[in-house]
Amino acid sequence: MSTFDAAPTALIVHAHPEARSFSTAQMTTAAQALRDAGYRVDVLDLYSDAWAPVLDRAEFAPVEGHFKPQAEQQRAIKDGTLDATVRAHLDRLLAADLLVLSFPLWWFSLPAILKGWVDRVFVMGGVFGGDYGLFGDAALAGKRAMLLFTTGGPNESFQPGGTLGAMDDFLFHIHRGMLEFVGYQVLDPVITYGPAHLTEQDRTAALEAVREAVARTATTARATAH
Repeated sequence: MSTFDAAPTALIVHAHPEARSFSTAQMTTAAQALRDAGYRVDVLDLYSDAWAPVLDRAEFAPVEGHFKPQAEQQRAIKDGTLDATVRAHLDRLLAADLLVLSFPLWWFSLPAILKGWVDRVFVMGGVFGGDYGLFGDAALAGKRAMLLFTTGGPNESFQPGGTLGAMDDFLFHIHRGMLEFVGYQVLDPVITYGPAHLTEQDRTAALEAVREAVARTATTARATAH
């Protein structure tokens, strides 16, 4: 059940290896906008925390025969043997009313470290499957999620008929296949196109646009949660 009746919590999961990057500045701006909108903000900085992205058998109890990751996740949830770090991240995920994935768009998708976070923390039996279903019956139903990211190319390249193709096509596997799949209502993404090609003045303006967009989204999410 959502806790929007109290002060809501936003979990930002950030994936950029450079602390001085525009992506990190964008995340920091978004975090402050959420705080200003009345959210408690929890930030997971995957690179800073040296998050291990690879899901493998070493984090589970010994397995005889074939290793089936999702089956072992479900068993670990049931037996209370889930890896302690994964359990801590899962608890923070479940406690959040709003999930924000913050990243640079690499190869039209999530950086590997962030995809690995999804692999390990979107645990079968913890957020879907087991006692839960999929989509509206999953554990995170009633909560919200959004993407906050940067691109290398300009806005016009990501339009239908553009050089790279429509942005919505690239985001479908994240929006539908990851976030909606575990129950989230997906909010409109906040995107800064090609910050590396902007002047300092334009980058400042872009961060202000991020602040306004996140504040608007956060306020709307709170208003529609009741």
